[in-house]
Amino acid sequence: AGSGVAADQTSTVQNTGHIGQFVHPPLNSSQLDSLRHLVSYMQYKQLANMYVARMSLDVELGQLIMVEYGDTSYSSDLDMMVNQLHAGGVIMYEFQMNTFNQTKHDIAEMQQRATFPLLISTDEEGGPYVHRLSHIYGLRMSATDIYNTGNVAVATQQGHKTAHDLASLGINEDLAPDVDVNLVNGYDMVTRTFGNDPTSVIKFAGAYMQAMQSDGVVACIKHFPGLGDAVNDAHTGLPVVNRTKQQLYDVELAPFKAFIQTQNKLDNPGMIMPTDVLMPAIDPVYPAELSHTFMTDILRNEFGYDGVVLTDALYMTGISQKWSMPEAAVLALQAGNDMLLGPTGAGQMIEMLNAIKQALKDGRLTKQRIDEAATRIIALKMQYHLMPAIPPQP
Repeated sequence: AGSGVAADQTSTVQNTGHIGQFVHPPLNSSQLDSLRHLVSYMQYKQLANMYVARMSLDVELGQLIMVEYGDTSYSSDLDMMVNQLHAGGVIMYEFQMNTFNQTKHDIAEMQQRATFPLLISTDEEGGPYVHRLSHIYGLRMSATDIYNTGNVAVATQQGHKTAHDLASLGINEDLAPDVDVNLVNGYDMVTRTFGNDPTSVIKFAGAYMQAMQSDGVVACIKHFPGLGDAVNDAHTGLPVVNRTKQQLYDVELAPFKAFIQTQNKLDNPGMIMPTDVLMPAIDPVYPAELSHTFMTDILRNEFGYDGVVLTDALYMTGISQKWSMPEAAVLALQAGNDMLLGPTGAGQMIEMLNAIKQALKDGRLTKQRIDEAATRIIALKMQYHLMPAIPPQP
């Protein structure tokens, strides 16, 4: 499955007179939408591949990094990351978004200075914990508030409202919805989840995501492969989930698989965020986001996800207690992630870029793996109309 997107309204299906073996005309609307999506997704991947083939290594590697910045407004350090180091995205936090006009101005400046259009992201989940836009818009319903209404139309309404508020500022990606299945009311899961069974999560998070993506905001579902049974916070340590492989597939992994494989293209997430959790029944050595078993064998090959995978912050304690951020970046790319979240300034970004270059030199990473990641990122930017879907200029 490709990553999800609002259907390309400019696509048309030409009647060439050839009728496929399994197609009986006339096609119904869902078949047409599916065809349009597949054609456009392949087209975006092909076009993105052309861009990547022409990029210098520095530009290509920069596209793989989503940066943070510590200032309250646009700064010279941020400018260096987006302009000279070619960052592919920027994440913003509550302390950087104090007024509507200031936030919109800063984002416009980022985009003006960027090498390629940026994915501008934030975590706007709503509720008491994860509300990055509260200075501008106030608080909104949490995922659990939405679920507790029992009315899926509320999820749709809240998804549209969130997308509108984000897009009005120039934010084109939301690190939401959270599709963890709440099993133990751990730390903040009690407000961040859409229920305590996979069916509820799929129903409510799906309606929310469909609304958001149909309004042109990329959804990034999280936290693959699932934090619903974790009792401690991955920001402060490495959660360990001791459940059987069958339990993990039946519950934690079920929403991710459903959204990847659904025929409703607006419920195919544009991005997926994995996290630091150890699930010994599947990989007893590596946290999930650094695990080739989870990120490539299961997410890519078994479930069929071909969208962009963005790491959780690589400075979180679940990672940093064992690996430096540059080391974690290399492991994350080896595992199958496409985009790396973590550098909080140009110095850290340069360290990460140098580590990736060294891994390419010594054979721990292949150029093919880098090209694959960069192509997915550029294709996503085309899909969501952040950059024109036309061949690069000679």
